[in-house]
Amino acid sequence: MTTMNRRAAARPLTEVLAWSRSLVEPALHTAADRLPETLRRIAGYHFGWWDAHGEPAHGDGGKALRPALVLLSAEAAGGDPADAVPAAVAVELVHNFSLLHDDVMDGDTTRRHRPTAWTVFGTGAAVLAGDALLSLAFEVLAPSGVPDARLLSGAVLALLEGQAADLDFENRDDVTAGECVRMAEGKTAALLGAACTLGATSGRRDPGPFGAFGRAVGLAFQHVDDLLGIWGDPAVTGKPVYSDLQNRKKSLPVVTALCSGTAPGADLAVLYARREPLDEAELARAATLVDAAGGRQWSQAQAEALLAKALRDLAAADPVPRAGAELAALARLITTRTH
Repeated sequence: MTTMNRRAAARPLTEVLAWSRSLVEPALHTAADRLPETLRRIAGYHFGWWDAHGEPAHGDGGKALRPALVLLSAEAAGGDPADAVPAAVAVELVHNFSLLHDDVMDGDTTRRHRPTAWTVFGTGAAVLAGDALLSLAFEVLAPSGVPDARLLSGAVLALLEGQAADLDFENRDDVTAGECVRMAEGKTAALLGAACTLGATSGRRDPGPFGAFGRAVGLAFQHVDDLLGIWGDPAVTGKPVYSDLQNRKKSLPVVTALCSGTAPGADLAVLYARREPLDEAELARAATLVDAAGGRQWSQAQAEALLAKALRDLAAADPVPRAGAELAALARLITTRTH
C-alpha cells in the first residue's frame, strides 16, 4: 500500500465494509470448512451462507463491523490490513459464538430476518456450534502468537462475565445503572476494544489508544443496541418488536428508567415484575414508560458522549489519515445506526 493511497480521501462506508468483507469472507469460509460437517452446517446457516438443508442461500450475515475495525485499525496504525485478516476472522468467529449462545439464553426466535439456529437445529446443537466457533477462533489466531491469543482470551472472559451478569440481572429488581454499564463494558465493549488492539498490533503506532477507541465505541454500540431493542423497526432489525421488553431485559435505558425515582419508573417496575408475557398494549406502554422516565434520552446522550470520547482517543493514536477518517466514520455509523 503506497503512501499516496494511505493519504487518499476517505472511502464511503459502503465501500469500506465491502472491502473488509472481500478480505475476511474467503478466510472465514476457509476456517469454517475445518469444522465437523454437522457443526459446519449449523454455522453456515447462522452466517447466512445456506439454508437449513445445506442449499446455498443469500441470508444476511450481519453488519461485520468488528472485522472492519480490525482491518482499519491495522492500516491506521501503519500496518498492512492483509496481515490482520486472521485477527479479523477470529474476532468475527468469537462474535458469532456469542450470538448463537445469546439466542438460546434469551429465547430469541429471529435473527437477521431468519429463524435462529437453535429453533432450526435444536438448542444443544446450536450451543455446540457456538462452542466450535470459539475454538476455531483461537485456531485461526494461533499463528499470530501467544500475546494476541491472550488478548482475545481476556476479551472472551470479559464477554462471558458480562453475559453472566446480564442473566443474573433478569432475576434481580435492584440492578443499578453502574452495574449495567459494567456489564455492557464486558459483554460488548471488551471485544470491540480487542478488535482494534489486535489490528493495531500489526502496525507501528501504540495500540493502546486504538483499544480505548474500540472500548468507547463498543459501549456506545450497546447503548444504541438497547435502544433498538425497544424502539427499532423489526423490518430493519430482524428482531421482533419490543423483544427486549418481552424478555424483561435489564438493558441500559430500562435500568436507568427503573432507578429514576419517577412515577413512570415505578409503573415500569410493576410491569417488569409480572411473570406472565406482556401483551402488545402492555409492551407499548412499557416502552412509553422507559421514555417518560428518561431512559431513552439518557442512553442517547451517553452514546453521543462516548462517540466524542472515542474520537479523542483515536486522535491520540495519531492514525494514518485515510484509515483514521474511516474509523471515525465507522464510529459515527455505529452510534446512528437503525439495525
